[in-house]
Amino acid sequence: MQLDKLVNYHKALADPTRIRILFLLKKGPLHGQALAGKLGVSAPTITHHIAKLRAAGVIDERRDKNTIFFSLNETLFKQNALAVYERFFKSSQEGETNMEEQEKLRHAVIRNFFTLEGRLVQIPSQRKKKLIVFEHLLRELQVGKKYPEAEINQYIERFHSDYCTIRREFIINHYMYRENGIYELNPPEMWVDWRKL
Repeated sequence: MQLDKLVNYHKALADPTRIRILFLLKKGPLHGQALAGKLGVSAPTITHHIAKLRAAGVIDERRDKNTIFFSLNETLFKQNALAVYERFFKSSQEGETNMEEQEKLRHAVIRNFFTLEGRLVQIPSQRKKKLIVFEHLLRELQVGKKYPEAEINQYIERFHSDYCTIRREFIINHYMYRENGIYELNPPEMWVDWRKL
């Protein structure tokens, strides 16, 4: 994990109200009004803190009709705890070797599963290779841009004809967020990380 991402993660936690929100969410998903009631703060205060936590990828959200429920992103907590440990206790040489091996794997997967023209030959069956392929497919999408489903389908079809499967995988692996047929890239911190598998 990059150092700036690690710093942003810890900045997001560096507030008593946000820590209290996380402790409440540890017990299960809650919506904004419930959080405001339990903490005795206003709804705008909760909105402010939720935005900070969301930006750091610390929480996930799901919509149920008109209500948004927030929950902890347990995977991100584990990744950050591991990242701190690795930064302080693993040798830099060991980390560099590991990164070199990961880069070699990534290049090998892209070389083996994509044609020279950039078409995806087939979706890998092995999970790690599949995630490398999906991450490669996302490289031209823009953070912050909202994509209608038809546009996402068209984008994926440039690489592979089975856009339904790939689009679904984008959601399952937290690469993208979907609401009312509109797709948007999630922060990379939320993505399922093939490097940790």
